[in-house]
Amino acid sequence: MNRDPSTLEPDDGTAMRVLIVDDDAVVRDAIGMVLTDEGYDCQTTSGAESALDLVRDADPHLVISDMKMPGKDGLWLLDRLRRERPDTAVVMLTAYGDTEAAVECLRRGATDYLLKPPRTVDLLRAIDRALSRRRDERARERYRTSLQRTVREKATDLRRALVEVEAAYNSTLYALVAALDAREQETGDHSQRVGRYTLALADRLGVPMSERHDIFRGALLHDIGKIGVPDAILLKPGPLDPSEWEEMRKHPQTGFNILKSIGFLRIPADIVLSHQERFDGSGYPRGLGGDRIPVGARIFAIADALDAMSSDRPYRKSLGFARAIEEIARQSGTQFDPQVVEALLAIGQAGIETIARLETRPL
Repeated sequence: MNRDPSTLEPDDGTAMRVLIVDDDAVVRDAIGMVLTDEGYDCQTTSGAESALDLVRDADPHLVISDMKMPGKDGLWLLDRLRRERPDTAVVMLTAYGDTEAAVECLRRGATDYLLKPPRTVDLLRAIDRALSRRRDERARERYRTSLQRTVREKATDLRRALVEVEAAYNSTLYALVAALDAREQETGDHSQRVGRYTLALADRLGVPMSERHDIFRGALLHDIGKIGVPDAILLKPGPLDPSEWEEMRKHPQTGFNILKSIGFLRIPADIVLSHQERFDGSGYPRGLGGDRIPVGARIFAIADALDAMSSDRPYRKSLGFARAIEEIARQSGTQFDPQVVEALLAIGQAGIETIARLETRPL
């Protein structure tokens, strides 16, 4: 008969290995002779348990097994093969009139069944179908494995790219913040210190790590809106007059307008917009109070006030950390969120002084 030659040779160029399992020596020897003449490498055995041992040792490509044998039957062998050797094709032999059992074989994973004794042409066709199906299934499995590997590699590349992008974002933010601090003649990296205080307070309050990135960036960029404030107002050594204060009070909205269209800065933009609000509702620009103020802005307000009071300014000397913390505590419930004040007191003066000396690093 004309048969697919690819079913005769596995990938390594050797003959396809076939194990024949039947307690009837005449049947298994007859099948073995036919298949050997057709170029198959055949082994035979009389029982299911011995067959399983041979499968583990020789790893055949195809098992031809009788349904009913003394001891463990063909269904038992089929189930074990499906669990232990899912790549092995299985053709079952069944007696005439036992078609219900044959259908059960197919349901459990056999590729075909034949009535005993099988005709040579039917046997060879069944083997061709079984080995062809095995080859197709192995090709699909190789493709699936290759696809999974490709997906894992691409996911790794994507994660690496995202890390690089985030690093570039952070570098850009730090450069911008440094320029802002320099313009306002701030000393000692004001924005970065405020960022560190903000992170420490967020940690004490149990803010989820996923939210701290945005709070930190909002703290870093809080004064970005001062880009729009004229130097004559921003750097004025004396008190501002009412019109100058009106101009200065626009910087939260200006900062929000700058950041709101940048995807990864949308939440920091809300912090920038709200960083001059007061807990009692007397702040600006929207007069928000209590929980209506974003939690990041409530945290930042204390961090910013702490740094402002504990740093030297052109118009006054530092109050020191002890007095700054005392003043913030005095404003609890009016200017500041009492919960955040409690977090500051829990960190304490020694903890704050340690944070002030740290080097800021991106999250």
